[in-house]
Amino acid sequence: MNIEDKFEIQEVIARFANSFDLKDWNGLEACFTASIYTDYSDLRGTPPQALTAAEYVAARREALDHLKLHHLVSNYEIDITGQNTAICRASMMVWRKSEQEDFASHCFYEFQLTRQAGVWKISGITQRVLWNEGKPSIHTGIHQERK
Repeated sequence: MNIEDKFEIQEVIARFANSFDLKDWNGLEACFTASIYTDYSDLRGTPPQALTAAEYVAARREALDHLKLHHLVSNYEIDITGQNTAICRASMMVWRKSEQEDFASHCFYEFQLTRQAGVWKISGITQRVLWNEGKPSIHTGIHQERK
């Protein structure tokens, strides 16, 4: 594995996480290929889906823009699976805070990445929740039955 590829993959995953916290929705969209696969079934109880990067960002903006956010990502395990494809497994802590309540998720992510025009982009996201703490109802992207 080329150390430069590993660094660039870690950078795009960090940019993904930081974009939420900074409410940099354009920066978040720039992390993705045009179409992405997502599986947030552990958190939301919804089936995996494919959607455009713009649709993904619009949904996250609507669900999270009213909250204070903090994403911490670490424990990167990167496998280059092809000339222009990779998988990155990483641990993440996601804190969401409203004025009165908070909700935190301890997660394990698997990111699928594709190199396009020499730049690594996220083409898939699978989140596995280890456990949650707090009030999930502050996150409007979670189905009510998941409270």
